[in-house]
Amino acid sequence: MSVRAELDRLVEKMNNNPEHIQNEKDRVFQVDLVESGTLQLVLKEGKVVVVEGNPHDPAVTLKLNDQNFSKLLKDDLNTTMAFMTGGLKVEGSLGLALKLQEIVKKYQ
Repeated sequence: MSVRAELDRLVEKMNNNPEHIQNEKDRVFQVDLVESGTLQLVLKEGKVVVVEGNPHDPAVTLKLNDQNFSKLLKDDLNTTMAFMTGGLKVEGSLGLALKLQEIVKKYQ
């Protein structure tokens, strides 16, 4: 399964059961993937939409390869180790990157 398909499945879960995101602030999480390019998760009014490219100004950007992003989506990535070894780079608020991980974990 492609990373985009995995992400779309997660977003579908989130939108079908928005209890964990309905009180979140509107913001944009950007993911720069080595193989698949740039994707943005736009969280607005308790819903999530995925857009390709970077049409919105992101609050935080994660840079990683597709394999590590797939692991992150499955809550199977040791983000601390990935960050310390360069497998995950964060531009912007590290706190928001952790917030994204926390949200993903709630939908596993």
